[in-house]
Amino acid sequence: MSNAKERKHAKKMRNQPTNVTLSSGFVADRGGKHHNGGGKPQKQEPHSGTSRQRQTKITAHSLPEPHVSEQSSSRVTFKKKGGWKAGPEGTSQEIPKYITASTFAQARAAEISAMLKAVTQKSSNSLVFQTLPRHMRRRAMSHNVKRLPRRLQEIAQKEAEKAVHQKKEHSKNKCHKARRCHINRVLEFNRRQKKNKWLETHIWHAKRFHMVKKWGYCLGERPTVKSHRACYRAMTNRCLLQDLSYYCCLELKGKEEEILKALSPMCSTDTGLTFAAVHCLSGKRQGSLVLYRANKYPRETLGPVTFIWKPERTSSDASESRQLWIWLHPTLKQDILEEIKIACRCMEPIKSAVCISDLHLTSSQEKSQTELLDEKIGKKRKRRDDGENSKAIKKIVGDGTKDPCQPHSWISPTTGIIISDLTMEMNRFRLIGPLSHSILTEALKTTSVHMVRGEDTEKTPHRWWIETCKNPDSISLHRRQEAIFELLGGVTSPAEIPAGTILGLTVGDPRINLPQKKSTALSDPEKCQDNEKVRQLLLEGVPVECTHSFIWNQDICKSVTENKISDQDLNRMRSELLVPGSQLVLGPCESKIPILLIQQPGKVTGEDRLGWGSGWDVLLPKGWGMAFWIPFIYRGARVGGLKEAVVHSQYKRSPNIPGDFPDCPAGILFAEEQAKNLLEKYKRRPPAKRPNYVKLGTLVPFCCPWEQLTQDWELRVQAHKESSVASSPPGEESDLRRYEVSCAPMPEKTQLSDEVGTSINHSTEPEEVMDTECQDQAAAERIIDQDVSKNHVAATGSQLCILRSRKLLKQLSAWCGPSSGDSRAAQRAPSRGQQELTKDACLSIVDHFPRALVWVSLSLLRKGSPEPHTMICVPAKEDFLQLSQDRHYCGPQESKHSDPFKSKILKQNEKKKMERRQKRGSASSEGLAVGDPAARQEALTLGLWSGPLPSVTSHCSRALLGFVTQGDFSMAVGCGEALGFVSLTGLLDMLSSQPAAERGLVLLRPPASLQYRFARIAIEV
Repeated sequence: MSNAKERKHAKKMRNQPTNVTLSSGFVADRGGKHHNGGGKPQKQEPHSGTSRQRQTKITAHSLPEPHVSEQSSSRVTFKKKGGWKAGPEGTSQEIPKYITASTFAQARAAEISAMLKAVTQKSSNSLVFQTLPRHMRRRAMSHNVKRLPRRLQEIAQKEAEKAVHQKKEHSKNKCHKARRCHINRVLEFNRRQKKNKWLETHIWHAKRFHMVKKWGYCLGERPTVKSHRACYRAMTNRCLLQDLSYYCCLELKGKEEEILKALSPMCSTDTGLTFAAVHCLSGKRQGSLVLYRANKYPRETLGPVTFIWKPERTSSDASESRQLWIWLHPTLKQDILEEIKIACRCMEPIKSAVCISDLHLTSSQEKSQTELLDEKIGKKRKRRDDGENSKAIKKIVGDGTKDPCQPHSWISPTTGIIISDLTMEMNRFRLIGPLSHSILTEALKTTSVHMVRGEDTEKTPHRWWIETCKNPDSISLHRRQEAIFELLGGVTSPAEIPAGTILGLTVGDPRINLPQKKSTALSDPEKCQDNEKVRQLLLEGVPVECTHSFIWNQDICKSVTENKISDQDLNRMRSELLVPGSQLVLGPCESKIPILLIQQPGKVTGEDRLGWGSGWDVLLPKGWGMAFWIPFIYRGARVGGLKEAVVHSQYKRSPNIPGDFPDCPAGILFAEEQAKNLLEKYKRRPPAKRPNYVKLGTLVPFCCPWEQLTQDWELRVQAHKESSVASSPPGEESDLRRYEVSCAPMPEKTQLSDEVGTSINHSTEPEEVMDTECQDQAAAERIIDQDVSKNHVAATGSQLCILRSRKLLKQLSAWCGPSSGDSRAAQRAPSRGQQELTKDACLSIVDHFPRALVWVSLSLLRKGSPEPHTMICVPAKEDFLQLSQDRHYCGPQESKHSDPFKSKILKQNEKKKMERRQKRGSASSEGLAVGDPAARQEALTLGLWSGPLPSVTSHCSRALLGFVTQGDFSMAVGCGEALGFVSLTGLLDMLSSQPAAERGLVLLRPPASLQYRFARIAIEV
């Protein structure tokens, strides 16, 4: 056969088993004798050959010549087409006269089984109905066997019975009826909260928001609908609602003197008010500050917090126990809690009997729940009415991941201070916008005073309120709080009320006053006829007595949570009303909920848009989240997520937690996670579709090297000092040296790099080569500078910190503005007693804060939209000259850099190819040894700088001053705005060298662009 026929024949016989194949058949033994003496058959192998061997091509020289005597008794064979054929005479010689029955039967049985196997075994993956011609196929054949021809129905039935083609069996509790069963829903609800904490509004958010898992919670990031502009309009003109229940609360109980003594080393009066502020200590206002490790100010920051003191009811309470609530972000909780425990000496955990009983109850409930699930899967069961199964399974309210074995309260045996973790024990909602207090007054109604006889007191579930109503002073206080709350409906905006004002209330169930349709609550000034009371409220705020609330009492909050009327019972009572849609009156059975209203001041820095973003925070007991959430939405509040919270802080020009706190552990961890995510996103794109940051001159596109930035500026200023002292007297120093690149030992290259920065339109190859040489030298000098800086850090103990001294920030704010004759800053600075911008004033600040960052806001002069990690650079003199000649000048352009890692990456790819070839050939020890250096260079990525960074301040033609952390187009101003940090040393160096009329101008350049754009820097206090 030809090669094609052989391949075709091999393809047909590929499924033929090899255990029944003979090597030579009878033809190979043709020359042997088959008879022995008296005609007895000679022993031979069983004839189990197949037709495949009989059809094998046999050549003439492979056969031995037959014996002469045998030729006479056998017919002659002739070589014909297709192989050897027998002649016309006699029978074939190879057929024996005698056979052994057992061996012959075994051979034939093997052949039959091989034949059946070949017939039944499919040669392809197609099904039976796919073997039919196309005109006979029907769609229903894939699931209905009877649509096939009868001769194929049996085979199709066997195929359908295989496990591969069967549908997955769903358990009994997965059907629609079982999923809607109340017990199953509660079990599933509780099970899914074991890993990540769910807020009480989680189900509502999960249907309408993109959910993310952050900080141990499952939170709504942004709405699924387009709502960026709508949320901004809500914050500006209407009301935006946010659920901040994921914020953590730490409670401190003890004597006031002991608490203040323990917490005073963790804060400083230079940054503003502390825990001992008069308005905050009385419980009248909410305070905010930044905590540090004890006696470590201004370094080792822990993070920002807000705090509330429980108001004093009588003057005798001053010597007794006080309560302090500290609210903080969940990323800051662990560090701050440990530091407060050390400061208050609260290291002994409190083990309560309630926790132990809850632990046993929880374990038994979990056991019974698992038994219920085991019974439900696969078989039906009858509902048992015994005592164990008749207990109702309660929904988890609060923290579902909390371990009862772990302590949540600690006491100090020396100071008597008790620290308690109240995380998820309260709900906190934030309403932002001018209509927030109007929505509050519409949705919430103060509870009525009930006078119940002594016999009926025990029957009512709200016994604490009945006891309160027996006291005339408590009733009068409740009336005063109700009157102040009604006055809020006539106030135009929450920004008119003093910042941090606190109001305590006891309100009824807001579900009873729920409207039939959604509406928008508007402020009505006609409600407030007494303008004098409104004026007094706006000037002085809420009186101290009216800040009292029963939410401070944990026992009352627990009673309110347990005695809440379910939605099912409430809807049943509504259905029983004689007039459908009328007001439901519950009387003494109505729930009484203690809440706390806290005013949020909004934007308090700068001079423009003061009070923007102000609103109210509502604190309420756990279990009542959805009961308040839906009424707020039905009054016109729009809901926002984490993204809207970032936009809110950006428009307020306040730092966002934790991303804008790079000097605290939570901020460092956030930056690392963000850089990791951005790097993975960058590597997912092909090299041709992503920017080459090395050629763009961006050393770190995904993070901000704050430590190296401040260190480089410190070394840069020291080098300027030494060079100025060695070369010329101070009076003859030139301002031009402040803009030189740090390749100082090579003056020709420094001049060239300046020319590269100014000559924008003609960047040629020699410039790129020289720029690379300058980078290499800067990298070599960087290694030397690191050793010097380590010695300097060991000697001075200086570390990274953020300047938060209000006095110095006011001084810098006055210096950043242009000092022309008609400017406001020039008229305002002498009146405030600010110093002039001199060299001595700058040196005194730098000596105290050598490696400090300053929080700044930036506003672009013309077009451009900044983004995070945008570089803030110092403009050169040529830039100011060009701007003065052309007021529409956008800014300079960075020349392209060379990529020194491109050749290394090509070599690395070649080594990888060689490795693959060697592995395919043979896995020898030499091949593995060659692969080791390639494995070390896996970190090389095309477009990213690898290895130690050179000097970040002088890598480009414009000196780097800082980075942007938040940036976007601002709908409030109508241009691009950004927030970020700059080096304090670099800022003072820039301000002292800039002309007075152009002071405060900087350049912004995004990581993936070569274009610089002018922006004005401002420090708002």
